[in-house]
Amino acid sequence: MTDASSGKVVVNRVMSLDGFIAGPGHTMDWIFEHMTSATFPEVMAATGAMLIGRGTFEVGKRMSDENTDYDGGAHFVLTHRPPDEPDPNVIFLTCDIEEAVATARRAAGDKNLEILGADVAAQCLQRGLVDEILVYVLPVLLGDGVRFAPPGLDRIDLEPFSNVQSGGVTMLRFHVHR
Repeated sequence: MTDASSGKVVVNRVMSLDGFIAGPGHTMDWIFEHMTSATFPEVMAATGAMLIGRGTFEVGKRMSDENTDYDGGAHFVLTHRPPDEPDPNVIFLTCDIEEAVATARRAAGDKNLEILGADVAAQCLQRGLVDEILVYVLPVLLGDGVRFAPPGLDRIDLEPFSNVQSGGVTMLRFHVHR
């Protein structure tokens, strides 16, 4: 990255053992059966901002009444269609992915920018904007849903550098080769 910030751009994913980041119908409630923000508090503490895809934002909004304990700093949602009624807790961006990452990185300061959402993460990976991938593998098989990476993503080589277990959740971390 050419940004002077010391924070990294981190794709953050929760995944079932069979490779799904959301179940059928984009359900993600199964995640909270296995983990909370207290499972790996160091991740939230290192996060200064989040760049979220619109689909992931909408799913998260439906779930937010039950699970409001993950802060992660300023929330940016990348979308082609901002909502008619703005959300005071979210900044909606309609720019290209490079500008969205740069904007959210500035807001993150010296902390990490967390990327959430399959499409936004794939765009960031394809353009070489990601420093690290963090994956929480949960002890569940979903059988169907949204895959970890969408079809069409080119090969990306990774270097594993950490794996930690907390209860039934395993956190894997990888540096992205550029």
